[in-house]
Amino acid sequence: MKSTKTFIYGVLIGVLAVTMFSSKAVMVKLAYQYEVDAISVLLLRMLFSFPFYVFIAFLYRNKGNDNAVQRKDFVWLVFFGFVGYYLASYFDFVGLTYIKASLERIILFIYPTIVLVFNKWFLSKPITKIQVGAIILTYIGVVIAFWDEVAISGDATFLGGIFIFLSAVTYASYLVGSGWLIPKFGVVKFTSYAMLVSCVCVFVHYGIINKISLLSFPWQVYGYGFLIAIFATVIPSFLVSASIKMISSSNFAIVAGVGPISTIVLAAIFLNEKLTLLQCLGAAIVIIGILFVSLKKETKN
Repeated sequence: MKSTKTFIYGVLIGVLAVTMFSSKAVMVKLAYQYEVDAISVLLLRMLFSFPFYVFIAFLYRNKGNDNAVQRKDFVWLVFFGFVGYYLASYFDFVGLTYIKASLERIILFIYPTIVLVFNKWFLSKPITKIQVGAIILTYIGVVIAFWDEVAISGDATFLGGIFIFLSAVTYASYLVGSGWLIPKFGVVKFTSYAMLVSCVCVFVHYGIINKISLLSFPWQVYGYGFLIAIFATVIPSFLVSASIKMISSSNFAIVAGVGPISTIVLAAIFLNEKLTLLQCLGAAIVIIGILFVSLKKETKN
């Protein structure tokens, strides 16, 4: 009975975490209504997140297998923090200036297919015929949703889609490349360090290209920046870890399918975004394909 309750709680925590993560795109779009650019909103996200990850990194400084960590491992950690959390986030925020939040989540949700391809190319891990079919199905869904939006919103959708796809690619490369480092540092410690690297990268980026004072934004923008940092970044990152611990990563892959759905619902409520029937069909195909890819991947491992 206890294990059943634990599983139920784990699923509920997972749904909450995925929904909170999915709210990021909606809050970013809400912040854009006040005529701020992508790097400014990303800066506020990292600025408000920074103290929490400093505190977490301090708490976990003695965790992990420190004897196995070498100097070159820190170099790789900086690289993956740059690619996986800075570049991926920046591409995502820029892409959201061009496309709807619901479409962003549909495109971004394909990153597990890219992980499979990278594992095949760089780690020689086989891809089964069933997985190939699931990948093809997924991209058919993306094309259906994407092309229908192009017909409605115009060519700017192409640029937004490219940036979101680059976000998925960079995040997938982070997942593939950092796998061997995480056991050395520990999950929480590695994530905290990588997030701190990305925070510094964003601070430097903003300092170089932006001439706008950090204190010149409307108060609503600071509010959204805080909400994105706390409720769509810090808290759900720990809820995901808790959920996976309670229900396993393979079951969490099923729960993750709530992501695009929750974004579509939140975008409809707060942004008045509406998907056409074709876009809903594309989203459904993407979700089915990715869930199948994820489940097959977990079974394989």
